[in-house]
Amino acid sequence: MFTESSVRAFMALLLTGLLSLPASAGTWQHEHGTITLDKAPERIVALNWAATEALLLLGVTPVGVADRDGYDVWVNQPALPAGVPNIGTRVAPSLEAIAELNPDLIVTSSEMAPASGLLASIAPTYAISVYSEDNRPFEKATEMLITLAEMLGREDRANAILADIEQTLEAQRRRLEESGMTDRPVALVNFLDDRHVRIYAPNGLYQSTLSALGLENAWPRQGNFWGFSVVGLEAIAPYRNSRIVVISPVLPGLAGTLANSPFWTYLPPIARNEVYQVDAVWPFGGVFPVKRLAIMLTDALLEGGSDNVR
Repeated sequence: MFTESSVRAFMALLLTGLLSLPASAGTWQHEHGTITLDKAPERIVALNWAATEALLLLGVTPVGVADRDGYDVWVNQPALPAGVPNIGTRVAPSLEAIAELNPDLIVTSSEMAPASGLLASIAPTYAISVYSEDNRPFEKATEMLITLAEMLGREDRANAILADIEQTLEAQRRRLEESGMTDRPVALVNFLDDRHVRIYAPNGLYQSTLSALGLENAWPRQGNFWGFSVVGLEAIAPYRNSRIVVISPVLPGLAGTLANSPFWTYLPPIARNEVYQVDAVWPFGGVFPVKRLAIMLTDALLEGGSDNVR
């Protein structure tokens, strides 16, 4: 028979054992199956920039990153510390380079499905695709951030990040509403050449920024699963009431070419000096570009437009 004292002793041992378990131990479902960790990973390899961004937001520097130099050009924020090794390209990383880093977690997406077994033989591999058919990018990026935070025992940090983004979006929306700048649609574009742009569609990551700011997307059609369409400048012409926001970088000499282009100067926003330009924001990232674009877009609209790109 158990005595009161023996029960108390047993419960004390049980609680001690439970409390000693790492908070990040557990099993998680992902696109290629499940992943089980018995402790928080310390050496993580990120095979895409959305995963790299999420880890950096959580205060973890990956031990290896795909297309490391490109991150500094196209993503930039949050900053990737110098010295992080490059392990190849995002579509064809080096398995040897990954293995040499001795990771205890690899974060990837569906593009690497053919190599999933090989990756899993190196280290536990978590696969999640922020961009795929029928996905809602911001929601999927939020899921990735929260799941990685659970694995790392950093849930409080993930919650703080998401709360900060929500507060920032609300603050920028108020700025635009108070200035009467939410009344007309916005077309978000990247120039591919002097006649063609990548225009961001309602199913892309940028739509989360526009919706949160109370801005209508001038482009009404669904894009590819990355959330954009490639169109000629003439395709923008029917949306006469829109404003054009050009996302950098632009090709050298483009401003001069556009100034003499009938395809460009014909557009109604050009005649109204309603061309706005913002710095590069990675359109295929995680949650952070939504906040970053919101601030830069609000600043650009409030500062006023021009009739050309810079």
